Amino acid sequence: MNIERWLPLAGWLRSYNRKQLSRDALAAVIVTLMLVPQALAYALLAGLPPEMGLYASMLPLVLYAIFGNSASLAVGPVAVAALMTASALSNFATPGSPEYIGAALVLAALSGLILISMGVLRLGFLVNFLSHPVISGFITASGILIAISQLKHILGVEASGHNVIDLLGALLSQWQQINITTLLIGLGVWAFLLVCRKRLNSWLTTIGVSASTAGLIVKATPISAVIVTTFLAWELNLDQLGVALVGAVPSGLPALALPSLDQSLWLGLLPAALLISLVGFVESISVAQTLAAKRRQRINPNQELIALGMANLGAGVSGGSPVSGGFSRSVVNFEAGAATPLAGAFTALGIVLSTLLLTDLLAFLPTATLAATIIVAVGTLIDLPAVKRTWQYSRSDGLAMVATLLLTLLHSVELGIISGVVLSLGLHLYRTSQPHSAVVGRVPGTEHFRNVKRHQVETDEQLAMLRIDESLYFANARYLEDTVMALAARSPSIKHIVLTCQAVNVIDASALESLEAINARLNDAGAKLHLAEVKGPVMDRLQNTDFCRELTGQVFFTTFDAWQALAHPTKTNTPLLPKQLKETTSCKSDTPR
Repeated sequence: MNIERWLPLAGWLRSYNRKQLSRDALAAVIVTLMLVPQALAYALLAGLPPEMGLYASMLPLVLYAIFGNSASLAVGPVAVAALMTASALSNFATPGSPEYIGAALVLAALSGLILISMGVLRLGFLVNFLSHPVISGFITASGILIAISQLKHILGVEASGHNVIDLLGALLSQWQQINITTLLIGLGVWAFLLVCRKRLNSWLTTIGVSASTAGLIVKATPISAVIVTTFLAWELNLDQLGVALVGAVPSGLPALALPSLDQSLWLGLLPAALLISLVGFVESISVAQTLAAKRRQRINPNQELIALGMANLGAGVSGGSPVSGGFSRSVVNFEAGAATPLAGAFTALGIVLSTLLLTDLLAFLPTATLAATIIVAVGTLIDLPAVKRTWQYSRSDGLAMVATLLLTLLHSVELGIISGVVLSLGLHLYRTSQPHSAVVGRVPGTEHFRNVKRHQVETDEQLAMLRIDESLYFANARYLEDTVMALAARSPSIKHIVLTCQAVNVIDASALESLEAINARLNDAGAKLHLAEVKGPVMDRLQNTDFCRELTGQVFFTTFDAWQALAHPTKTNTPLLPKQLKETTSCKSDTPR
């Protein structure tokens, strides 16, 4: 069991059979056809030689197959990681230079070590600090940035920058240098891929091709664009017309070697490596869990941290760049029927064969083709309608999402995601520092208690029952004191205040001190403090505290028990809210509380 825990391969390999082998091999062939142009394109996006994209698709995939527990996740170079790599490394060296390449290897290895450490220490929960709106805003902005950054290859001009303003300014300043032949190739490939993505599936199904096969064919169309444009560039000598080509790609396999051990470089890249690790893991685990759920399989997040860490470490020692799980390739892998992580190892074998046999042909591949491939691929990352949906549902989440998106676009990817995380945490602390609470009364003839402002309920002038809808901790401890004492001050006739704690999962030391202060102040005012519906783990911690020993009131098992012991109802209140708010909602939920 211990071996399988750290090495999932040891578990599923025992029952591996010929049927699974055929499924994995078929999936690997299809994913290889998709990965070859993507690997070259994402290396280009990261400012690295094209062969590094291929190298990042060999050993990392084998290592993930050994340590990973997702049968469908396709690991390798991805657009967002490539963008973050380019942004991080541009501060250290000139793109494409030996120093830049060396820094890329350090970045991959450092990301791998961070992920492995998090997995061993079971720190997968830390990614929860990257809220979905922040990640969504960041990925949308990254998709826009990536698309704009590739326009220089479509236009055949030189332009650089870390944000939209710099990139657009550089592109506009070069408009007179546009290469028409390059532009035609780029627009032609872009239009072809777009039409295939939107129309080819329906065309194929109308002539009798199954829906699953048609979908896989559509996903593999970029390889046909690569073949056609490479042939045209070779046959027509397009490089003599100013069309930029990939150029010579080494045909050998990468040599295994440790990256630079320059301490200052490692320390300088540490923040970027941490961000790339976290974003890559969030993206990977989301895809893996979504696909696993369709087959009723389970993904262990901490094991995924180790597997992705080993993949990145493998990239660092084999000449690759940071890797993570790709959404589109993983979906293709799933739809092609990949049965085990071994499909990734077979894909790595396909990349090895491509590197050994096809590199002479890839030298004639126009960079405009790769740029168009990237632009179409990142189109799935851009989800601007999500900004409106999030803003309408939650202004605070919407604010974090918009801030992340705008700062990523207008400043840098690092500032965008860091500010989004900080803003999310700040807004969370603000929300929980003022928890929702409600004075509740008994619904006549029942054991249910509801908000007196929303329902017609029984109340007692000498009893106030306050429902706290949040765990109690340092950020809201003082707010709780103010709320309870304000409640006592509003009605001098109150003799008992009951805190109903069904939503309280934690009471930390600061909140405990506040409860002690509330208890003492109410006692001085001639009132008693009671608790009801305290959860077992919370009660276990309160049991041997001074608060429990000095509590002037009692701890009741249920709110109804407290009502029976303390209440002498004299009236039924009239709720203050409009009558329609008491109606059942369209989500078929219970009456609003």
